[in-house]
Amino acid sequence: MNKRFFIAWLVVFIVWFAGDFVVHGVLLHADYASLGNLFRREEDAQNFFPLMILAHLLMSGALVWIYARGVEAKPWLGQGVRYGVAIALLTAVPLDLIYYAVQPMPGATVAKQIVFETILMLILGAVAAFMYRDASAKPV
Repeated sequence: MNKRFFIAWLVVFIVWFAGDFVVHGVLLHADYASLGNLFRREEDAQNFFPLMILAHLLMSGALVWIYARGVEAKPWLGQGVRYGVAIALLTAVPLDLIYYAVQPMPGATVAKQIVFETILMLILGAVAAFMYRDASAKPV
C-alpha cells in the first residue's frame, strides 16, 4: 500500500458516501418513508451514523484494494466500468435481492435500488480506475 492507494481510498470513500446519500437520502427517500416501521426513524438513525462512516471506509478501502491488485496496462475507463459491473454483481444486485426476499419491500423500490446502486458502482469503478490510470495506456 502506497500513497496512491490511500489517495484513491479517500477519493472513492468521498464519492461513495456522497453517492449513497444521493441514492438513498434523496432519490429513494420518499420510497423509504412510505414503508413506515421497516426502517429506523431519521432521529434514531443519527445515533448509528458513525457505523455508516465505518462501513463506507471499509467498503471503499476494499474496493480500491481489489482494483489495485488486478489493474492492467489497458485503457482505464473500460477497465473501470467492467470492474464496476463486477462489483455491482457481487454486492448491490444480490444483496438487494436478498433483502427483498426477507423484508416486505415493494418490488418497484428494490428495482430502483438495484438500478441506482449499479450506476453508482459503475461510477466507483471508473473513479478507482481513474486513480490508477496508466499514462502509457492508449486512451479509450
